[in-house]
This record gives sequence, structure tokens and C-alpha cells, in this order.
Amino acid sequence: MRPASLSTRISLLLVVTSLLLLGGGGRWMDWRIDHAMEGRFRQNLLTQATALSAMIALEQDALGATHAVQPQAGILSGDGRTYYELRCDGMPPLRSQPPVPLIPAGWPQRAERQPRFARLQQDDRDLGTVQYSFLSAPPETASEDTDAHDTAPRSTQPRPCRLLFAQDRRAIDQIMLAVDWTLTLGPALALLIALIAVPLIVRRGLRPIDRLVERMRDIGPNAPGQRLAASGLRELDPLVARFNDVLGRMDDGLARERQFASGLAHETRTRLAELRALTEVESRYPSGRSLPELLAEIGSIGAELEATVTALLLLTRLQSGLEQPLLQPLPLAPWLERQRQRLQGVIASRGLDVQVVGTPPVCLHTDPALLEVVVGNLLGNACAYAPAGDRVTLQLAADGLSIDNTAPELSAEDLANFGQRFWRKQLPHAGHAGLGLALASAAAHALGLRLDFRLDPEQRLHARLSWPPDMTRSDCA
Repeated sequence: MRPASLSTRISLLLVVTSLLLLGGGGRWMDWRIDHAMEGRFRQNLLTQATALSAMIALEQDALGATHAVQPQAGILSGDGRTYYELRCDGMPPLRSQPPVPLIPAGWPQRAERQPRFARLQQDDRDLGTVQYSFLSAPPETASEDTDAHDTAPRSTQPRPCRLLFAQDRRAIDQIMLAVDWTLTLGPALALLIALIAVPLIVRRGLRPIDRLVERMRDIGPNAPGQRLAASGLRELDPLVARFNDVLGRMDDGLARERQFASGLAHETRTRLAELRALTEVESRYPSGRSLPELLAEIGSIGAELEATVTALLLLTRLQSGLEQPLLQPLPLAPWLERQRQRLQGVIASRGLDVQVVGTPPVCLHTDPALLEVVVGNLLGNACAYAPAGDRVTLQLAADGLSIDNTAPELSAEDLANFGQRFWRKQLPHAGHAGLGLALASAAAHALGLRLDFRLDPEQRLHARLSWPPDMTRSDCA
């Protein structure tokens, strides 16, 4: 299955958006134009009907009902042919010539003072109509030019009239149809152009991504240190920066893995070489030592190799999450005293002053084995690397413990290397593979503890182990 194309997806989104915008905009414009033109048509229709009714009323007032002149159909101007029918009380109906082609049944009875518009359609005829009622005003005085022989009585009361006025809609319908075609073909043509132009424009706009892909092709584990140059585009520069960050972390990870592989190979090769050299030298040039002494030295070398492998296995299990803590109540004060007693030989041989200050919580809910990995390594390192005769302080509090000792050979930059496998500040020596702090950090993380290191101005190293409040107990029952 071919992967989806970004240019195709963007083009499709643009085309769909254009279709919605142009189509919806065209429909809205068409509705607005039709509504405005229909309003203008009705206004024009009402204006013509009003002019006709006023003209007829003036003729009736001037000449009388029996001498009223019937207006001709073409006397009014308009966009289409006009028709009318007028019915006034007390006088015969007046109709245009030709008369209204389509007359609603019973329209005089439905005529009101408020104009009522309608549209009448039949076969090929399409009329717009307006109907309303009005009062024809009576004459005020007799005209001097009135025929002396005209003895017809003149009414002085307003005459109720009802007018039906119609006009052919063919002209305005043709205009509205032309507008509809224009508003339909315009967006259709724009969409056709968009279908052709948008993919080309999008592909051209995505060329910087293609160039970025080409530059990424030569970057990999075999060429560490290479970085992508900024593209100068606001959208791509954050991606370039993130990718460079990933490359930096990848280089750091590869460097640590190479260092780990190198350290592991060195530790294993060194001890195996010691065993081989010992056996070859003793077989060719016997030293005269007793068998128990030789076996003890071989056992010591094997124990160091076994300790390294065991530490690596535990570290791997901790970092992969396979080693799950087994939580149980742990009386903290006697447990710490046992950890100090295990190091009593080192403390006495180096003349160290180990002080325990503060009040620890009565009990911790934790895994004693993993906590021993953390505290045992921290306290063992403090006793091993502090200057002879130095003071090592184990300070206890309700939220954690802190171990500090003088570290004259450490610098602030060295603290960033704490926790790395096979990292050693001093030269390699027997019994130390540089895995202690890595194990302590991994075990602390597995227990949910926080481990921090700080070097104060007096060149004393502080290792701070903090635990959450829910780990402490008031008793171990």
C-alpha cells in the first residue's frame, strides 16, 4: 500500500475548502441578489399600480364616473407588459386592453388596504401581481368647463375601489437566470483552475521539505556530529531544531553505548587476561606458592568478574523494568546501623569519622534489597573516596537522608557523569568497575526515590536521597 501524499492531502483540503467557500458564497450571493431584485420588482410594480390608481381617481374627479377615460395598457413604463383591472363601487369595471390573462378567483373580496403580492404561472405565462383597495376622493367643486347640458348627479362621498395590477416577469426572470448562471459558472471555473493549479503550487511550496529530506540522507550513526542547517522557514526551523536535538541525544546515547561496550570489554578482558597470565606463568615458571594461595587468587579474580556480571544483570533488569520492588515495612535506624557495620573494616583502616545525625522516620515502606543497593553504594563510595581521616556525615530527616564527604578530586562537570556505566574518576583498579552509581540511580528510580548530587564550595560532595511522604510510617507493626 502506497503511503499517503502530503501534497495530495493539502491539495484535497484546499479544493474542498474552496468548494465550500465558493459554493456557499455563490449560493448566498445568489439569494441576496434574487431577494434584492424581487424587492425592486415588487416596488416597481407597486409604484406603477399607485400611479395608475391616482390617474384614474383624478379622471373620475374631473369628468365623473360616466365620462371616465380608460387608460391604455402602454401608458405606464416598465420592464414588461402591464395589465390591470379596476373595480370601484357604483361604476363599471375598468380593464386594460388586452385584459389580465390570469385573474385569481374572487380577488376583489380579498383586496385590502395593505398591498398583497403574488406570482401567477400558467403554461408559458408568468405574471407578477399586486392587489389592494383604496378610496377614490370626491370632487371639491364643479369645474367651470363642465358641459352645461351634463345634468348627472355628482357624488360627494369617497368611492371604494379595488385594483389588480399585473406585469409580465419574463424580463426580470431572464436577468435573474443570467445572474444564476454567472454565479454558478464562476465558482465552477475557479474550482477547475484550483484542481489544476493547487497541486502544482503545493508541490512547489513543499520543495524545502524535499531538500531537507536530501540533507537528512547523509546523517546517521556512522557520521556523528553532523547537524541540519536552518532552512530559514518559520514552519520548518522548529522541526530542524527538534531533529538536531534528537541527533544530539542519539550521539550522546551512542557515545555512552560505545563507552559501555568498551568498559565491559575492558573489565572482562582484564580479568580473563589475569587468569590466563596467572595459569601460564605458574605452569612455566612455578613461583613456589601453595595451591591454596593460587586458588584464592583465582577465586578473587573470578569473584570480581562475577560481581561485574551480576551488577550488569541487575542494572539491566532495573532499567528495563523487570525488577519490581517488593515493598514491606523496614525499621530504618537498625537497618542503617547494619549498613555502617558492614563498612567498619574500611572505616577503621582509613581512620574515618562516620557521624550519624538527625532523627530518621521510625519505619519505611520500601524494598530493603533495592534500598541497600542505593544506600550501600552511596555510603561505600563516601568511605572509599574520602581522604584518610576525613569526616563522613550521614544526616537523617523525615523526608530523606544525605551523605556527605570531602571530594578534592571532583569538579562540578564530573557530577553530570554520575550514574553512567563504567565511568570512573580515578584510574581503573581491581574490584571497581564503575557500576555503583549507575546501580544506585536505577534502584532509586525503581523505588520512586529521588537521588541528587551537589558539590559545595568547601569541596564536599552531598548525595541526597529523598522519598515521598507516603513511604514513611509511624510504626512497623
